[in-house]
This record gives sequence, structure tokens and C-alpha cells, in this order.
Amino acid sequence: MEPIWVLVSTFSFFLVIGLPIAFCLATSSLLTAIAMGIPPLIVAQRIARGVQSVPLIAIPLFVLAGSIMAKGGIAKRIVDFAYILVGPFKGGLAMVNCVQSMFFGGVSGSAIADISSTGPIMIPMMVEKGYDREFATAITVASSTQGIIIPPSHNMIIFAMAAGGVSIADLFLAGYIPGIMVGLSLMITSYFIAIKRDYPREKRPSFKESIQITKDGLLSLLAAVIIVGGIAFGIFTATEASAIAVLYAAFLGIFIYKEITFKDLFPIVVESVKTICTVLFLIGAASAFGWIITYLQVPALVTNFFLSLTTNRIIIFLLINILLILLGMVMDVAPLIVIVTPVLLPVVQSLGMSSITFAVVLLLNLGIGLTTPPVGTGLFVGCSVGKTTMEKTAKSTMILWPGMILVVLLVTFIPALTTFLPNLFN
Repeated sequence: MEPIWVLVSTFSFFLVIGLPIAFCLATSSLLTAIAMGIPPLIVAQRIARGVQSVPLIAIPLFVLAGSIMAKGGIAKRIVDFAYILVGPFKGGLAMVNCVQSMFFGGVSGSAIADISSTGPIMIPMMVEKGYDREFATAITVASSTQGIIIPPSHNMIIFAMAAGGVSIADLFLAGYIPGIMVGLSLMITSYFIAIKRDYPREKRPSFKESIQITKDGLLSLLAAVIIVGGIAFGIFTATEASAIAVLYAAFLGIFIYKEITFKDLFPIVVESVKTICTVLFLIGAASAFGWIITYLQVPALVTNFFLSLTTNRIIIFLLINILLILLGMVMDVAPLIVIVTPVLLPVVQSLGMSSITFAVVLLLNLGIGLTTPPVGTGLFVGCSVGKTTMEKTAKSTMILWPGMILVVLLVTFIPALTTFLPNLFN
């Protein structure tokens, strides 16, 4: 047990003093290896091996595609399209926020990209129409979590690697129904909040304008159809799909919408590279950390621990969900996927939950973590975009959590919600 305590204590210490999460993972892995008498070079090799995977090439390309979509006018057209669909309802702009996140998340695959690109459009628009700034920011942040569930999600790719080669196509298909359920839960909550606070309805654009907006919106959404459809039907791999997403996004932005030029691509690539380097270093460091955990047989210890508490699978699943939400409050999504998957996947599999279902349950819980203090990345970015404070926004976000937690519980205990589409296409 001594090496395990070294791993846990050093990681916790570095996390508390504010060291970046990737360095916490790498340093605690190194110190634990030294404590066990393992050559430190092995930790470096594990970090390198963690990113030496062909499917991981899809992550940088999906990140780049999301950046091009944000700058190329695709985000705005998806917002306009969502406006036509749900704008006329009571609290319509809040629902627009949810629907556009459903669409844009399915195109970019990133919660942060969603907040950064559509937040500057939606939040000022909602405030101007009489919505509270904090609620406008909260619904933007909460709805963006659909981006890590609805495909193409680069976090699904990370899970596939951490779980030992789960089908990326099946993971993508499994995310659709739960992702839409999250959107619907937020829309229903927004509707009742709108009635209570008397938020306005919106007028639908003229028929001629609606036709043009629908045309532009469908062109943008076609990216998701091409990507996921191509993968599901075996036309191309996830890596090839990510490259196609980049080309399609650039084509729309440059030639169709004409909101960017070839000169604009270079700064977009530079900006994306900064994000990509951070993500890949996190994956590499988390891979070394995960290897140490496996070497110390922590998964077996955790499985025995849960089974020693109770053999009731319902209680164990509830405990795991609570644990995941708590972890999501203090750590980011990517490293948690790599760390938690090898530890908890054997536990849930021993109780009959498939790796596909667990992937969605994991991401749903970590998505809630994106909206919570103290480390919720989505909350930080949303407050920056919305020009408000975390304290005020967190209070508004709490109103939205019950619906999101209900979706987590439904997905946890009704496997068909995640397995129906993968089984249909297999």
C-alpha cells in the first residue's frame, strides 16, 4: 500500500498548491516509480507511448475543425437555424441556446469551442432581451456539455484508447440519445424558469429569411452527418473523418460563407496548436499515471472495496456517479478519462454494465463537472465570455443540475439508451 499512498499524497499535494494538472500527474507518477525502484525512464516512455496512437491523430484535427467552424461563421448560422426552430416558445432564446449547442456540439465535438464561439452571440442577445446575465451564462455553459457527448467527441476517442480499443463508431452512436436528452432536460427547465421570470417569446423570421437560414444551417450540420455517417457505415475511420471535417469547415468558411480567407487559416492553426499541445500532454501524463495505477493493481483494490461495501449494483452505481461528479469538480475531462477508466471500468463490468454505457455515464458526469466550481473549465470560460462572476453564475447553474443528473440516472439504469443505436448499425 505504501506506493499507492505515495501516488495519492503527492498528486493531492501538487494539485492543492496549484501545479498544472498535467505536471501533477507526471510528477506524482515519477516519484511513485522512484519509491517502487522502477527506472524513471519508464515513466517518460509511458508518457510518450500514451500519445503514440494513430486514432489520437483525430483529436488535433477535430480541435482544428472546431476552431475553423467558430471563426468561419458556421456557429452563427447554427444559432440562426436553432432560432427558427424554438425561438417562438416562451423563453425561446434559452431554448435556442440549448438547440444550437446540440447542433454545434455535434459538429465541433467540444464544449469549450461551443462556449467560445456561440457564447459571444447568445449571451449578449439574451441579456438585451431581458434575461439575467447570470442565467444566460449558466444555460450557455450547461448546454455546451452536449459537445462532449454528441459526436464527434474527441473525449470519446480518448476513452476508446483508455478502455483498450472500444469501437469509436459505437461510442459515437451511443452518445446521440443521451446528448439529446441533456438538451431536452435543459429546455424543459428553461421553459419553467421563463414562465416564472416572465422571459419573452421571440418572433419567427419571415418565410423567405427562414428558407435562407435553413439552407445555411443544414449546410453547417451536414458536417456531422458526413463525419458520423461515414464512420458508422465504415466508409472511413475516425481519423480520416477528422481530416474531412477540417476540409469541409474550411470550404464552408472560405468559399460558401466567405467569412475567412486563406490568410486567416494560419492564426487559427496556431491557436489550435496551443490547445492541442495542452490536451496531448495531459493525455501522455495521464497515461503514465494510469499505468502506475494498473501496475499497483488499484483497479482490483477498488473493485473489492466497492463490493465490500455492498453487493447491490444500484447502490454501487449511485456511489460511482457521485464519485465521478466530485472528481469532475476538481479535475478536467481528458485526464480524468484516462485515470478513471482503467480503475472503474472493471468495477462496472463486473456488475453487468457495458463499456459503451460506462463511457456515456462517465462523460455525462464529467460534463456536469465542467459547470461546477472550483475547477469547472466550462464555467471559467463562460464567465469570461459572459462578463460575470463565477459565484453569481454558479447559483444559476445549480438550477439546471437536477435535469442533468436525472439524465445521468436514466442512462445508468436503462442501458438501451446507449446501446440501441450501436446495435442498430451493427
